[in-house]
Amino acid sequence: MRLLVLLFIIAILVSLGSAFYTLIRDSGNSRRTVRALTWRISLSLVLFLFLMAAVYFGLIEPRDPWAGG
Repeated sequence: MRLLVLLFIIAILVSLGSAFYTLIRDSGNSRRTVRALTWRISLSLVLFLFLMAAVYFGLIEPRDPWAGG
């Protein structure tokens, strides 16, 4: 479970880096930047929905990190 979430976060960061690279390289005149940012948003949405489904089905359990114990 943790590995899957970590892979999603890495893919989101790679997409963000790709968008930044194409923005700088193409001076904002390319649709590649928009496409990379669309991928980033899509991956983030899928990760969010996956985490909500995992909580709903009991695969992961939310907890309070500030609760002592």
